[in-house]
Amino acid sequence: MPKGALLDVDGTLLDSNDAHARAWVEVLAEEGIEVALERVRRMIGMGGDKLLPALTGIDAESARGERISTRRKAIFAAKHLPHLRPFDGARALIERMRAAGLSLTVATSAGEDELAGLLERAGLADLLRRRTSSDDAERSKPDPDIVEAALAQAGLAPDDAIMLGDTPYDVAAAARAGVRCVAVRSGGWDDQALAGAIAVYQDTADLLARFDDSPFAARR
Repeated sequence: MPKGALLDVDGTLLDSNDAHARAWVEVLAEEGIEVALERVRRMIGMGGDKLLPALTGIDAESARGERISTRRKAIFAAKHLPHLRPFDGARALIERMRAAGLSLTVATSAGEDELAGLLERAGLADLLRRRTSSDDAERSKPDPDIVEAALAQAGLAPDDAIMLGDTPYDVAAAARAGVRCVAVRSGGWDDQALAGAIAVYQDTADLLARFDDSPFAARR
């Protein structure tokens, strides 16, 4: 069995992808930039450093880009974060992974300044102490930097870990780091989009129900 699990948060453990997309639409509207919610929704999972220029052509590191990013975080925290809920079975799944002896490390494209709030809303702050975010990586998903940072923090070789994520960006980032990935559909992506994952489950509750036969428990 693997020694550790690398865990995405948004769309995987916490039902937050729609909220992130709405916050982007709202902040860009303040800037006079109209974008369709569904267009933004398909980009949630990559970091803001990639999402903003892909949507608007604005350099995320420019003064305007940094202002938009700061404002987007404020909108998300004030308007959307308080209403987020974990997916059914999320906490029980993490507890099951811990009971199985897996080392658990968060590997998210969210910034460190957002991560604590996300884990609180997910009801997992007390269980997930080892965390890596976009602040620990030069490049966000789908580049492998965050996954590699999580491996380093956990002291694991790529072959000893499995990533759990919900987007093609998680699958790609894991693959580029040499890590296998298990995916859940709860982030809004179908099996075709998640191609490359070694297994796909409906959500955390589905993975929990079938945990003993999953890659996280299977012996190699």
